[in-house]
Amino acid sequence: MSQTQLRSRAHAAVDYEQQAEKLSLDSSSNASDNTSHGVAVKATFITPLDPVIETSDGNRLPSVPVPEAHRINLLKEKAEGRQYRPTKPRGLSRFDIKTEENAVDKQELLRGDQESERSRLEDAIPQSHTHPLFPPLPLYGPPTFLRDVQCAILRTTSAFLSTAFLAVIVLGALFTSIPNFFKYIWARLTFRDPDERRPFYKEEQRRAHVRKEKESEWLRKQSKRGRETETNEEKSVDTATDGYEPLEGGPDKIICDIRYYARRVGLDAEEFRVQTEDGFIITLWHIYNPKEYKPTSEAHRRHKSPDVFTEQNGEEPHVQRQYPDGEKRYPVLLVHGLLQSAGAYCVNDDDSLAFLLCKAGYDVWLGNNRCGFQPEHSLLRYHDPRMWAWNLRQMGVMDLPAFVSRVLEETGFEKLGLVCHSQGTTQTFVALAKEQRPELGDKISVFCALAPAVYAGPLIDKMYLKFMRVISPPMFRLFFGIHSFIPLMMIMHRTLPGKMYGAMGYLVFSFLFNWSDTRWDRGIRDRLFQFSPVYVSAESMRWWLGRECFAKHRCVLATWEAGQKEEVEDESDEERKEKAMANSSDRGRTAWYDERVPPMALWIAGSDDLVDGHRLLRRFDRGREPHVKVVHSKVIPEYEHLDVIWALDAADKVGKEVRDVLWKTMPDEAKRVCRKISGVDEESDVGGQQNGQVDGLHQ
Repeated sequence: MSQTQLRSRAHAAVDYEQQAEKLSLDSSSNASDNTSHGVAVKATFITPLDPVIETSDGNRLPSVPVPEAHRINLLKEKAEGRQYRPTKPRGLSRFDIKTEENAVDKQELLRGDQESERSRLEDAIPQSHTHPLFPPLPLYGPPTFLRDVQCAILRTTSAFLSTAFLAVIVLGALFTSIPNFFKYIWARLTFRDPDERRPFYKEEQRRAHVRKEKESEWLRKQSKRGRETETNEEKSVDTATDGYEPLEGGPDKIICDIRYYARRVGLDAEEFRVQTEDGFIITLWHIYNPKEYKPTSEAHRRHKSPDVFTEQNGEEPHVQRQYPDGEKRYPVLLVHGLLQSAGAYCVNDDDSLAFLLCKAGYDVWLGNNRCGFQPEHSLLRYHDPRMWAWNLRQMGVMDLPAFVSRVLEETGFEKLGLVCHSQGTTQTFVALAKEQRPELGDKISVFCALAPAVYAGPLIDKMYLKFMRVISPPMFRLFFGIHSFIPLMMIMHRTLPGKMYGAMGYLVFSFLFNWSDTRWDRGIRDRLFQFSPVYVSAESMRWWLGRECFAKHRCVLATWEAGQKEEVEDESDEERKEKAMANSSDRGRTAWYDERVPPMALWIAGSDDLVDGHRLLRRFDRGREPHVKVVHSKVIPEYEHLDVIWALDAADKVGKEVRDVLWKTMPDEAKRVCRKISGVDEESDVGGQQNGQVDGLHQ
């Protein structure tokens, strides 16, 4: 080896140490001399545009800008005398990403580093090659005195300004509710029932009566529990008519506890902890029938390696060992929406989608996205801004694969059914895109999208939402900080009584998103809001409502210009439509998905102002996605955004159809070993479907 090469490697080693320190958990001045805890070693590309940092102790740090990741890998390989050859991103030729020996322009990266070091924290978004809908996230680096001071300033300003913003929203909600309040009082004064015009008035009264009877029955049972024997008559009264005996009962406690509501309907739940590929610890709930399943140990439910879809050790999973062939349960994963949690699927008693599917015969799993009610990371802590440097892209690319991988590992199946609502559908549509993680489609038998959030609805133009779109990114961080979004909401959630919080939650969310409880069971309305809001990052809300991303483009996978082109094409005459649809090569080039995309089923809320599901249906119907097979689609004109999971008739209009679609798209191998799903019509069943196509099911 020549002296020049040795000097070059020596310089690269020095530069590598500096770059590693820049991306490590702590700076060298803060780190202990006796440990290498959290020291950056290299960047691992989850997708070509989603690098995470691997540390010397086997942990992961969240995503960093692409140039910073290429730089540490380049310097590492150069210091070790090897050549760095990053892979070319799939289908991203329109982005300027270098892939030959000069894969990273060192001078360009150095200039970018110098600019980043000179810039203030709130402006520190290094220039990066990325998808136009997902601008790069801030690079904060390890703690320093200056960074801590800047974080403290932003936390202080955002605490006051975001609280003021929330106060304006609450006052607006209270002000707009005044007319309804006086109408209610007037109806009572004139001896009329203000609720008699509600569409499900009699059903609400019937359910309230049934709940009262069950509460009394439970209290009688508890009072007799101390006796040594009970008569057969008493035992028969204690057993539910569907064979599921409640394990909890009495007056509704209105608490934030999935297991409590599962036990009220004769089921139970266990919580698993899952590590994402960027180090976040997220939760996964397993709903089961306690009469036929014994939960696993707490040690087994802990988080494991951040790697996903690893090779199985050959041992039959704990879940599968408890079910013989012919009686196994096919796994179904449910993912929640924005500002919600998995509990949103568990609040409607037996009509809750999670409980309906479990009692029908499925193995039901509920995923909670990162942070949720208890933010946790393998290395980072709450006050570190890197803990909150993520948005919807990371939830799709990291959280969803982690959920799917753990469910398949625990159940032993090769595929699962995926059911998502609102933002859960968004992260799935992003993850399945051919430029993100299309291989995930091979693990999903069908994707059921409830109120799919792909195109923005008219609500995006409301004044208080426009305010977030008008202000610049630095101003957004000044208002809402660089940590969690309006943390005061979580303080209120923990401190206010359940009934008070539920009433306030309904008023505020109804004001923000134009929701109403017209089709809900008003007797349990306070319960519905116990599982929201949750911790979300300010960066995530900036992606939804800020000036560069969703609020600007009004679509999660297409720019505003592409959306305008679609609109013009939709308004053209029939001949031009047919001609455009016939051009399959052009369709394939502009499509979001390739042949690995799973079959899809869609339930559209026709009166939804938050998102526009009709445009997504048009995209599929007009042939813009030649690889997407829509096996079921339904528009419910009277439904609003949350009605697809909370309406009194949602079990009939949505839940039972989801149950049927999951069975009809289940792989044949799974059908041979799984129990027959109760309620599914055998005559409408189809076997031997190819690529998820289900004949006679499309509506």
